[in-house]
Amino acid sequence: MSDEIKQLTLWTGSHYNEGIGRDDIFDKLREECGVFGVFNVPNASSLSYYGLHALQHRGEESAGICTVDTEDHNRFAYHRGMGLVKEVFDKDKINSLKGDRSIGHVRYSTAGESKLANAQPLIFRYRDGDLAVATNGNIVNAPEIRKELESQGSIFQTSSDTEVIAHLIARSPKDFETAAKEALQRIVGGFAFLIMTNDKLLVASDPNGLRPLVMGKIGDGYVFSSESCAFESIGAEYVRDVQPGELLYLDENGLREDRYAEVERRATCAMEYIYFARPDSDIHTINIHSARKRMGKQLAMEAFVDADIVTGVPDSSISAAIGYAEQTGIPYELGLIKNKYTGRTFIQPSQELREQGVKMKLSAVRKVVEGKRVVMIDDSIVRGTTSRRIVNMLREAGATEVHVRITSPPFQNPCYYGIDTPDRKELIASSRTVEEIREMINADSLSFLTNEGFIDSVGGNDGAYNRGMCLACFDNDYPTPVNEESDKSCSC
Repeated sequence: MSDEIKQLTLWTGSHYNEGIGRDDIFDKLREECGVFGVFNVPNASSLSYYGLHALQHRGEESAGICTVDTEDHNRFAYHRGMGLVKEVFDKDKINSLKGDRSIGHVRYSTAGESKLANAQPLIFRYRDGDLAVATNGNIVNAPEIRKELESQGSIFQTSSDTEVIAHLIARSPKDFETAAKEALQRIVGGFAFLIMTNDKLLVASDPNGLRPLVMGKIGDGYVFSSESCAFESIGAEYVRDVQPGELLYLDENGLREDRYAEVERRATCAMEYIYFARPDSDIHTINIHSARKRMGKQLAMEAFVDADIVTGVPDSSISAAIGYAEQTGIPYELGLIKNKYTGRTFIQPSQELREQGVKMKLSAVRKVVEGKRVVMIDDSIVRGTTSRRIVNMLREAGATEVHVRITSPPFQNPCYYGIDTPDRKELIASSRTVEEIREMINADSLSFLTNEGFIDSVGGNDGAYNRGMCLACFDNDYPTPVNEESDKSCSC
């Protein structure tokens, strides 16, 4: 095979902001990534900007947009940078990205270094022209494929597992569509791909549908997003979810539907419903706010406790706290307030400030909780350090009792499909009983939602295993083969 086929040339970007802190004081699961695509809509870069802004909660480390200008010989134009969408792009940069089709990405990396070279979309030049790739998720067998390709002469230029699929496509002597289909058939994991050339856009979801991906329409064009909430910001109409194992081709002839894999088991990530997705998003027609509210009601039925007020840890637990309050009749109160200005860029310059960091990001409302028995609703407990800090914060504000209720089952197993989770030994629920966890977080009582209660709360695909959801982080039943010795985290 010629060097022309073997090698890819990576186009790099600019504007790397040094010193962005990745050490979050909150012991929470990290969001994965978000993708947004536009086809056959004027000013695609502007739509991508607003779409990515709506997906900002899925990745705050870097952002990028690549466009194709059909009026200028299908030329690629792109910009990527470290930081939030509003920091990476301004009016001039958006106006420079001309064209009626684009793909965009917001990233939070857990594997793969935090640097501009790994920011997406990844842009390559290869024998058939230009290639741009954006993905949300993780390729479980990327290390094995990468090692194989390197032994055959491929030169990787990033530490992102996304680059694997670009090399598989570039090395194939077949036409682009066939090469892409065969590349998708080789990889294992949870992923949503947008792959763009100078004249085509390919859209693909993993065979289990682990990572969400939805399709919408605006005028005569199409839009694709990790979450449906992004459609509202651009006036697009939701059409449907991209199905597991589905492969969509978009070119000058319109949209064509295909499959690259059959669905053996639908398994949408449970944490999308519990934590990651925005409340105004729908996944497989299930509204996230409504599902979380039902989780709170179910938790109240499973683990009622007599108290004076119910409060939720913002933002993902507010809906569940409202549900718990409605079910029990205990008043819902805003007992915890989140400071929205201390997020990704907050770097603690000293150990003393690090210890106080949780109070800079979250505050207890003393006049609300003082002298009260408080039910604190949260979505999960990972290591337990944040839960302990929040419980103690409520006690310091005068709460007489703090009862913790968690709207997920105990998080006992690491994720291999694009969520940043600690090793199994660092997950507090993997080696401790509920009573031991309660003591560690200093709560008066502690209860988790049961697996059955969670499944019933979300609803979903009746008749399917776990109603079409992946609960591996709770029950250790992974929908694909995994290697616990391999890198489990998202390098998208």
